[in-house]
Amino acid sequence: MAEQSREIWRQWNVKFGVELYHEIGFLFMRQRPIQPGDFEYESFTLLEQRGHRVERIDSTQLRERYPAWNSERYPDGFLDLEAGYAESGRAVATLIQWAKSLGVELRENAKFHDLDEAGDRIKGIVLEDGEKIAATAVVMAVGAWTPYALPFTRNYLRASGQPVFHLKPKQPELFTPERFPIFGADISTTGYYGFPLNRDGVVKIANHGPGREMSPNSSDRVVTKEEENQMRHFLSDSFPALTDSPIVFTRICFYCDTHDGNFWIAPDPERPGLTIAAGDCGHGFKFAPVLGGIIADAVEGKSNPLLGKFRWRPKVKPGETKEAARFRGKL
Repeated sequence: MAEQSREIWRQWNVKFGVELYHEIGFLFMRQRPIQPGDFEYESFTLLEQRGHRVERIDSTQLRERYPAWNSERYPDGFLDLEAGYAESGRAVATLIQWAKSLGVELRENAKFHDLDEAGDRIKGIVLEDGEKIAATAVVMAVGAWTPYALPFTRNYLRASGQPVFHLKPKQPELFTPERFPIFGADISTTGYYGFPLNRDGVVKIANHGPGREMSPNSSDRVVTKEEENQMRHFLSDSFPALTDSPIVFTRICFYCDTHDGNFWIAPDPERPGLTIAAGDCGHGFKFAPVLGGIIADAVEGKSNPLLGKFRWRPKVKPGETKEAARFRGKL
């Protein structure tokens, strides 16, 4: 999926005449030599086997090429030269305009209230103002709102919030894409990742961990002082030049989690006419170019090998994710 998505992101840059996707590389470093079984080792090995351009990076190379890093803390890792990031806001705005040009009707500011059920099937949705929109097929792709908009999914879908920080570095020259590519800093242990200086001169640092379970409408949808202190401690260990950088703003990034870390894209067996597309687990946006086709196959009942993995699977239990940074089960 990632390889297919990357190719389409490249095509979209040309198609839309705007650079939505920036292929600047992704640097994964670890706080000890990487070895078989480590996320970094297994990722490097797989990428190399699949013909991607990857480089091993040691502490000497880290110090010389990426001086913002604390090279004494991170002795080993690798650089994925063919990785990049997409500007989510610009990409969504661009895709909205494309959808409109294709005749898609967007109902902006219309708030979902409930499914419209008739007999043994779903025949549409009901808006907050009481208006009903009829449909032969309803797809609910509402991200972290899923377990709240559709309460019957709460046993297998969870909304979680992750802290995101935007900082203004005092030494911006250290954080340009050439000297500070996208990073994962021992991410399976710390959860921290981030992005280089953007067009506004801001560096983004975020955590990809268990997160805090909460509703997207919760008053808890703010970064806590404890989360800020943890981030500052991480910076002092990893990127000393960022330690005292002022925070421009913070936010909570919402995930819709499944128990096993895989997407949930499937027709509801108890509600004919309804397909649920959820379970991004923090990895959804990068797959934007290919998810639509997978969801369409689920709605139309077409064969797609990925739909077996993303099937309706209510018996999966909490803690079955294999992603170390996000593990919540008992060890």
